[in-house]
Amino acid sequence: QVRLAESGGGLVQAGGSLRLSCVASGLAFSTYNLAWFRQAPWKEREFVAAISWGGSTTRYADSVKGRFTISKDNAKNSVDLQMNSLQPEDTAVYYCGTGDVSMSTATPKAKYWGQGTQVIVSS
Repeated sequence: QVRLAESGGGLVQAGGSLRLSCVASGLAFSTYNLAWFRQAPWKEREFVAAISWGGSTTRYADSVKGRFTISKDNAKNSVDLQMNSLQPEDTAVYYCGTGDVSMSTATPKAKYWGQGTQVIVSS
């Protein structure tokens, strides 16, 4: 019953920007921590960024710190990921996740996932 729908992926040149969005349904959105993850071809899924349910606490992977910004809008039941200064190594399918997203670890996990949105960064 929990549904997460990502959008905003696409093809961009190195140095460019994209903004990903994820709309959630089937849960009390404002009470759940949320996170973004990504999975490059033939690689394991990795944590990217997380935000607490109240929006006051964020956590980022070292690889994206200073370039990506996570935010949420409780009124819209959405979480966004602003990605700047994109590089080819950012190429991946990006997923939003929630449920069991802990803010107490540097590598959060999620119970529920969206279908993913593709980001391709060309050089």
